[in-house]
Amino acid sequence: MGRSLRILLDANIPKRLKNSLLGHDVQTTRECSLQDLDDGPLIAAMAGQFDALVTCDKSLRFQQNLKDIDFAIIVLRARSNRIPDLEPLVPRLLIELSLVKPKDIRAVTAEARYEF
Repeated sequence: MGRSLRILLDANIPKRLKNSLLGHDVQTTRECSLQDLDDGPLIAAMAGQFDALVTCDKSLRFQQNLKDIDFAIIVLRARSNRIPDLEPLVPRLLIELSLVKPKDIRAVTAEARYEF
């Protein structure tokens, strides 16, 4: 396994998913008292605190100015944000986490990954 990342799971990701991301420091927005923040303030609060945001929010990159972020964003694209639909994405998610750099914005599906 590569480097250990500080990962924030967005409010739309079930907290149980963190159990699948062994080797990383994973926190949920609730654990960090960030669950009530809209996307813009959440992104600002993450600056310098996390290496990656894992979310199911497919429209985040269209709704926010992300050119100055200092962390990666990985969008999980599944049928729903329920654990049974997200678990098949974990192997690809772990690969992406080992490859991402700050400012990367990627989507992960069961079939492939996409760079935006």
